[in-house]
Amino acid sequence: MNIGFAPFLPWPVLSALAVVTLAIAALAIYRRLRGSWIRALAGLALLIALANPVLMQEDRDQLTTIVPVIIDRSLSQQTPERTKMTDDALAMLKDRLAQFPRIEPRFVDVRDPAESDSPSTRLFTALSSAIADVPPARIGAAIFLTDGQIHDIPGVNQQLGFDAPIHGLITGKPDEFDRRIEIVRAPRFGIVNNDEQQLIFHVVDDGKSPGGLADVTIKMNGDEIATLQATPGQDTPFSFKVPRAGNNVLEFSVAEVPGEVTPTNNRTVQLIEGIRQNMRVLLVSGEPHAGERAWRNLLKSDPSVDLVHFTILRPPDKQDGTPINELSLIAFPTRELFVDKISSFDLIIFDRYQDRQNVLPTIYYDYMAQYVENGGALLVAAGPEHAAGNSIALTPLASVLPAEPTGQMIEKPFYPRLSDQGRKHPVTRGLDGSDTEPPHWGRWFRTVDVEKPQGQTVMVGADSSPLLVLNRVGQGRVAMLLSDEGWLWARGFEGGGPHVSLYRRIAHWLLKEPALEEEALTANASGRTLQVTRQTVGDDPGAATIKSPSGKTLTLPLKQAQPGLYQAQKHMDEIGLYQISDGNLSTLVHIGAIDAPEFKAMISTTETLKPLVQKTKGLVARVASANGGVTVPQILPVRGAVRVADGQRLTVRMTDETVLKGINTLPLFAGFAGLALLLFAFSATWWREGR
Repeated sequence: MNIGFAPFLPWPVLSALAVVTLAIAALAIYRRLRGSWIRALAGLALLIALANPVLMQEDRDQLTTIVPVIIDRSLSQQTPERTKMTDDALAMLKDRLAQFPRIEPRFVDVRDPAESDSPSTRLFTALSSAIADVPPARIGAAIFLTDGQIHDIPGVNQQLGFDAPIHGLITGKPDEFDRRIEIVRAPRFGIVNNDEQQLIFHVVDDGKSPGGLADVTIKMNGDEIATLQATPGQDTPFSFKVPRAGNNVLEFSVAEVPGEVTPTNNRTVQLIEGIRQNMRVLLVSGEPHAGERAWRNLLKSDPSVDLVHFTILRPPDKQDGTPINELSLIAFPTRELFVDKISSFDLIIFDRYQDRQNVLPTIYYDYMAQYVENGGALLVAAGPEHAAGNSIALTPLASVLPAEPTGQMIEKPFYPRLSDQGRKHPVTRGLDGSDTEPPHWGRWFRTVDVEKPQGQTVMVGADSSPLLVLNRVGQGRVAMLLSDEGWLWARGFEGGGPHVSLYRRIAHWLLKEPALEEEALTANASGRTLQVTRQTVGDDPGAATIKSPSGKTLTLPLKQAQPGLYQAQKHMDEIGLYQISDGNLSTLVHIGAIDAPEFKAMISTTETLKPLVQKTKGLVARVASANGGVTVPQILPVRGAVRVADGQRLTVRMTDETVLKGINTLPLFAGFAGLALLLFAFSATWWREGR
């Protein structure tokens, strides 16, 4: 209760009246006038009545005590055992808190952000958000239901913003064990098939280690390349060669140990960019001609190409007995090129070359055939010489050539066109100008007539005869361009054509560029979005199968984006290594950061929260009971500050905060009481005057 005023006149007016009244009363008392004290009291009573004193009484309600309960739903909590333990403990905790009407719990589920590439458990951030609108005095405690793997725990000396106990209810078992593997140091790129690269990995045993060696399987681009044993806790080096240009996925998987928390972190990957050392190309031109310059300019313009170019200067019809070494500008080092160093070349190109007497011995063609079968690349750009009697198709090299010449030339104008396979093949798919009829490029005028083409005919010439044939032979590849008039496109004849794109694609397909494989399944990630691409020269490949890090499988339908190219994308909920398969093809992709904190440690622990719990006089306890069930401590309400921790119960500091609902007022000079007091004062004055 307190007293306030609701004056009938403004305070300045009342103040002036009070000054006048006091002055008159003081003068009367000073002159010793009779009744001056009674008059002063009457004036004071009148001033008090005008000030209208009011007796006020506040009507307040007791506020509830807020107890935020933060439930950890992060990836480390997603094992079936921990999920059940969390749900059971939460239900029991709700029953405990419901027994106290003045305790208002706030339950907050904390999950990994949907778009986070590096998931971590940030429970204290969620706590700050949950109590942002609550005065610190109303917070009675904060309870965390978690496995203890929290990545934003404040320091012991850091302010929490409230003075109340922190409690930790820990899921999991005290004797848990988990084995994981992580990359310590690895190169980001390497030169293809060059010196060995070295990577260091580490097998980590969290919890009580079972001891012994760990079996580690290593795969490169899905193919197993090594199996070795590693000692947990020690760095293990591994040497390898980068097998191809572009992305290479190096996968490490450690064998699962019975009883470990989760096998999710038993695999890890390292992406290594394969870089080709300067590509060594041997270009052998059978004779000077207009198309020779197109090949040479293209190869010389690429700084990554080391070009060795020889042109045979003796015309086919010159038989004057002059020794070859006297006709040549330099001696043609046939043995050095085609025997001693043939394996050092990445690509051999025969440009209008024909078998001439005494230039290349017959056995050298056999060496070249073996070079292709052992993984080499051969490109034959043929002209009229290929249909003649001294064609290289009549040498042992014919065993690797994909088409046999008939001995005839087809000489008529034509637009080079893509075949049905060519519209799907990555070498020719989407060539600029190929999407119109006729194609939006210049014409050619002759092709070599062939029969029995093998492999894939991706471009056709006049009368739908083969123009560009691609084929695999053994471990190597061969391409045949059955016309020598590609230079017309280079010169801009009738608008020219995409000769640069075409030639480069052919060369890179021969060099086994992954992006140009006819049958390929690739996947990449952009944030949490998985993008799957399937290339094929066949029919619709159907849906892709995705296996998530947790072992769940789902089917992803692929839609045709272009002929021979099928794509799809999907937002993924989990972070980790995904396996995508489609028939005999499979690939791996990692969603999110490889070294995400959420997978660094998976065993439950009471140690992370213990320093903060001890500082705030809270309790940290496991919810797992001895009989295999779940138990939650009782709630202990406490008035005032919590000075001593209770080792068995969850203390809650009850708040003294109230809320004002209303104010009851009683005017003191209103009604008969005020009127009687005024009448008494003035009657006393009149009585004194009457005497």
